[in-house]
Amino acid sequence: MIPKFNVLTPDQVQQVNDQSMRILEEIGVEFSYQPALDVLQAKGQRVEGQRVYFQRKFVEEQVAKAPAEFTLHARNPENNLIVGGENIIFMPGYGSPFIHEADGTRRNSNMADYENFVKLAHMSTNLHMTGGNAAEPNDVPDLIRHLKMTYSSITLSDKCFMGSASGYDKAQDNIEMAAILFGGKDVIKEKPALICLINSVTPLKYDDRMLGALMAYAQSGQAMVIASLVMAGSTGPATMAGALALQNAEVLAGITLTQSINPGTPVVYGSTSAITDMQTGSLSIGNPEGSFFTSASAQLARFYRVPSRGGGGLTDAKIVDAQAGYESMMTLMAASVTGINFVLHTAGILQYFMAMSYEKFIVDDEIAGMILRYLKGIDFSEDKFAYDVIKKVGPGGHFLTQKHTKQNHAKEFRRVQLSDRLSYDGWGKEGLDTNKRAERKWKAMLAEFQAPALDSNVGQALQAFVEKKTAEYLKG
Repeated sequence: MIPKFNVLTPDQVQQVNDQSMRILEEIGVEFSYQPALDVLQAKGQRVEGQRVYFQRKFVEEQVAKAPAEFTLHARNPENNLIVGGENIIFMPGYGSPFIHEADGTRRNSNMADYENFVKLAHMSTNLHMTGGNAAEPNDVPDLIRHLKMTYSSITLSDKCFMGSASGYDKAQDNIEMAAILFGGKDVIKEKPALICLINSVTPLKYDDRMLGALMAYAQSGQAMVIASLVMAGSTGPATMAGALALQNAEVLAGITLTQSINPGTPVVYGSTSAITDMQTGSLSIGNPEGSFFTSASAQLARFYRVPSRGGGGLTDAKIVDAQAGYESMMTLMAASVTGINFVLHTAGILQYFMAMSYEKFIVDDEIAGMILRYLKGIDFSEDKFAYDVIKKVGPGGHFLTQKHTKQNHAKEFRRVQLSDRLSYDGWGKEGLDTNKRAERKWKAMLAEFQAPALDSNVGQALQAFVEKKTAEYLKG
C-alpha cells in the first residue's frame, strides 16, 4: 500500500484535541435520550437537563477502550473485512432520497433502486461491501423500511452490510436478523456482523433516534461509525480549525458513550464535514475543504487509535459530467491516500448526498478501481526489474512479443472497465460518451445478476421474522 500522508502537524493534532476537550468540559453535549443520560451520569459525568459535561480524563479513558481494528463478518467468510490498520473498504452511497437519470431528470428513489444498488455492489470487484441505505425506498412505509432493506441485503449479496439507525427497536430487529443469519446473538457478539452509521446533530447534540440505535448496537457488541457532519459556516464555525474541533468533540462524545455502555465495542471515527456554499446556502461536498476535513479526520483517528471513516466519490454536480468526475476523483483520492479505512459514499452520489445515479455508480466504480491499483504500489522484486528481457531485446527492439510481457502485463496493468482507449476511428463507430457507456454497463450487469445461495432454513426463518415484524408495525 502507498504510505499515507498527514495534513496536520503533531502540534496541530494536539491543538484540535485540546480545543475539543475544552468544548466537552465547558460547553457540553446534549443527549435527548434518557437511557443515555443515565449511563453517563452513573459514570460520574455532570448532567444538567439533557446536557452532559464530560471530564477530560474520563473521555480519554473511555476512548482508549475502543479497538484499533476489528473484523466485520460476512455470510461468505471470504468477504470478511478487517476495519482499521492499513485496510481500505469501499461501498456505495447512503441515504439519498432521489435518483438522477442519465438524461438529467430526477425522481424519488424506491425499493427496486435499493435492490439494484445492492446487486451492483455485490457484482463489483472494487466495492468491498454493499453498504447501508444505498437509496431511500420511498415506496415502502418508514415503519418497515429497515426490515425490507436488511432482508434484501442478506438475500441479494454475501458481502457485509449495514444496520438501521432508526431507533432502539429497529436496531434490535436488525440484530435479530443478523443473529438468525449467523446462528445466534452470542455468535455475533463475539464476531460482529453489523455496522451502523450514528450521526450527531451538529452543533453538539445527539437525538433519541440515533442514541437508541447506538445503545442497542453497543449492548450487542456490534460495530458503529460515530460521525459528525459540520457544515462550516452554518452549523459550525466558518473556520476550518473551529469546525474540526467541533466535529472532533461530537465524535469523541459518541465514542465515549459506546465504551461506557460496553467497553471494547468496535467503533469508527467518522466525518462527513464540509462547507456551506455562502452564495447558495447549501451544503457543498465536492471541494478541497471537505477533502481536508476527511484527511484530517483520518489523522485524528490514528491519534485516538481507532479506524476512520470519510470521503467517497463526492460531488455537488447534478449529472454525470466533468464536474462530477473531477470532484469525485479529488475527494476519493484524498480519503484513500491519507489513510481513511471505511469509505461510505464511494459510488453513485450526486448533488451533495441528495441523489444516487446508476451511471455515476459505474463511473465511481471505475475511479475506485483506479485508486486501488494506485494504492497497490510497485513490486520491486528482482524479476520485476526485467533485466534479462531488457538485455535480450536490446537497443531499438520492442517487448510486445516477449514471454515476460505475456506473464506480467495482466498483473501489472489494470484493465479498464469503463474508460475508452480505442483509436479515434474505433471510438467513432459508436461514438458513446462516458454517460452512455456507464448506462449500458449497469444494465448489462443487472441482466446478468445471480443471487448467491442462502441456506433454505435460514431464508425461511428470515422471511418469517420479517413478515411477523411487518404485521406488528403496520398494525400499530
